[in-house]
Amino acid sequence: MPQPRPSTGRPVGGPTVDGPAVGGRDVGDPDAGRLALLLDSAFLLLLAAALSRYLTHHAGSPWIPWVIGLSAALAVAQPAASWLDRRRPAAQGRPRRWPLALVVVLWVVLVLLAPSFAWCAVPLIYSALRALPARAAIPLVAALTLLVVIAEIRLPGGADATLVLLPPAVAALATGVFLFMARQAARQRALITDLVRTRRELAATERREGTLAERERLAMEIHDTLAQGLSSQQMLLQAAERTWDADPATARTHVRTAAEVAGRNLAEARRFVHDLAPAELADGRTLDRALRALAERESAESGLPVRFHLDGTPVPLPAAAQSALLRIAQGALANVREHAGASAAAITLSFLGDQAVLDIADDGQGFEPAAARSGGTRGHGLPAMRARLRQLGGTLTVESTPGEGTVVSAAIPLEPR
Repeated sequence: MPQPRPSTGRPVGGPTVDGPAVGGRDVGDPDAGRLALLLDSAFLLLLAAALSRYLTHHAGSPWIPWVIGLSAALAVAQPAASWLDRRRPAAQGRPRRWPLALVVVLWVVLVLLAPSFAWCAVPLIYSALRALPARAAIPLVAALTLLVVIAEIRLPGGADATLVLLPPAVAALATGVFLFMARQAARQRALITDLVRTRRELAATERREGTLAERERLAMEIHDTLAQGLSSQQMLLQAAERTWDADPATARTHVRTAAEVAGRNLAEARRFVHDLAPAELADGRTLDRALRALAERESAESGLPVRFHLDGTPVPLPAAAQSALLRIAQGALANVREHAGASAAAITLSFLGDQAVLDIADDGQGFEPAAARSGGTRGHGLPAMRARLRQLGGTLTVESTPGEGTVVSAAIPLEPR
């Protein structure tokens, strides 16, 4: 059976932290859009709260116009940078870094003027993690956190251990959780990609196997019908040619018989094109009647006496089983006619309760079954018979000894396996 080709995609383990942007670039992903909206909303809320606090506590400061202007610039720059990052990704999946750089520079200047804006760094940390590779995002997060600590120390009231330790803890927690979730998402995307690729490869493999199976089935049908009919015609016409001058009546008989064989072959070919069902089983004919007619026809056409015997009470068989047994009988008789040199043959159909058994016996020269299994002197017939029976859960047994004839036995279970 053809095996699926190994996947050439990315390993299921996903990218490392040194790969492309940590958070991925899933343009059009509704979850990514909602996350960006949440970050922008949080940033604007923190920015408004910090501006309100600054105006309340520094009413007479000369830096108020600068603070208001920088706040307004940040209120526009951060959502715009987020929009550009989501809607207009750069070529080859690389994010544009200048919008983030502009936002960070504006925020740093604003924090140096007014430490109250330090906590706006939390959404900026997530923006940096989403837009940059980890090797660039982590140092930037560390620098932002350090600036937040410095700004907290500059606030009125003096340094507080909580204000010094809280920002690094929050930044470390946010960075760790974000990197973990980003890696999990990357692994899931890689796994889905591999699964889709594998499914396509399996579908292609199944199509190839189906094509090969159909070719094998067509080869068996052609071998058991058209090829055997043409072989009979050839033998009859050769016999007619040999006796044409000495015995014209016998020659004409051979020619008429060859014409009848050609007519049956034509019917088989039409049936073959239509639904691949044997013409002998059309119109509700039973298998035993078809086998009896086959024995009589073979006796009349080839001059080889063929006797049919029915053993047991016939039971209805599936159409596939009837077709397979009839084709096997045709193939076995063709082998007898062409290879055995027999003086007589017999077809026996037996119903044994749990299985139907078809035996084709002849008293010809026989052969070595081991040589046939190894592909020695036999042709396509026996392998085709085994293939037919294998599809139905049946078995083929060949008993033969050189000089003592051959018995081909095909057994099909009456209950499908």
